[in-house]
Amino acid sequence: MIKAILVALADKNSKITNEHLDELAFLAETAGIEAKQRFVQRLPQPDVRTFVGKGKLAEIKDYVVANEIENVIFDDDLSASQLRNLEKELNTPEREEGKVRVYDRSLLILDIFSMRAQTAQSRAQVELAMNQYLLPRLTRLWTHLERQRGGTGTRGGSGEREIETDRRNIRYRITLLKEELEKIDKQRKTQRKSRSQVVRVALVGYTNVGKSTLMNLLSKSEVKAENKLFATVDATVRKVVIGDLPFLLSDTVGFIRKLPHHLIESFKSTLDEVREADILLHVVDIAHPFHDNQIEVVKSTLAELGAGDITTILVLNKIDLLEKKDPPVNLEELKGYYREQGFDKVVFVSAEKKENIQELRKLLFAEVRKKHLMIYPNYVSGAEFVFSE
Repeated sequence: MIKAILVALADKNSKITNEHLDELAFLAETAGIEAKQRFVQRLPQPDVRTFVGKGKLAEIKDYVVANEIENVIFDDDLSASQLRNLEKELNTPEREEGKVRVYDRSLLILDIFSMRAQTAQSRAQVELAMNQYLLPRLTRLWTHLERQRGGTGTRGGSGEREIETDRRNIRYRITLLKEELEKIDKQRKTQRKSRSQVVRVALVGYTNVGKSTLMNLLSKSEVKAENKLFATVDATVRKVVIGDLPFLLSDTVGFIRKLPHHLIESFKSTLDEVREADILLHVVDIAHPFHDNQIEVVKSTLAELGAGDITTILVLNKIDLLEKKDPPVNLEELKGYYREQGFDKVVFVSAEKKENIQELRKLLFAEVRKKHLMIYPNYVSGAEFVFSE
């Protein structure tokens, strides 16, 4: 596995800094990279030239050389000049055959998305986001540019004329990708219009909280579910029937803090499944130590997408892990807390252990019925439904 070190600026709360680095290490692992060491520096703001200070950079360089580290991954985005200066500092002449590559958080996430994308639409969306990211940083990112072209290895020579040629090529490619995505989006809009008379429910939440596992339970399907970040990149839609009510259930890409802006922009057509949903199932890993932060990330992303006012059921997943907590967690008090936060529909489940899934189905059935009656006012349905596993 490729070896890397992680670099971050310290937050006032050291626990949050560690959590952010844990997440960055998980991202690296998802990309096939092993994080060997972490470097944290407390600065009022990033160094404009190299993000970290001279002393910390020298410490990083010594470790990189001594341990033959191949990648240095920063937990924040780097400017073009910071990337250039960092690669210049970290690559000594004797290491020319095995260059140290500098990643920032956005580039790492984009690389993961490029590996995960399966459909023509998601591949085009990821390539568009990658090209938009690369354009202002072109001088030092030949390897990633070659990957987008399907090539391998690094380029020789990076003169101004070559860079200008590549800029023109990337701009042209961006134009073509936007045109391609517009055509796909028109086709998808036609498909969505044909589904306008059916209630639509979308699973949303932070990445790796169990959305795909819950999708499989509710739809009795086999959506890919892994203990990895961004296991789902392409939107998956399934028809589900609860009682006598049919609806469409979709599973979309998980959100994450500092999700690259270009990626959100590029995936807006895929995220129409969220924006045009009648009901959202906001899935939360309740056992995660910073689940409240993750809820806020999801809420702000939904607001950015224009989906902040959609009827939402808060699904607090992984309650089986809460049973191990000492002292034990009072679920009723926790439910009351989230109702105070504006979530009037709250349910606890364990998708992995299939706990309380019937309670979720009952709540979902009631909400789907309300939306269904708005579409079909004369529809007659029993007030109660007997649920069975």
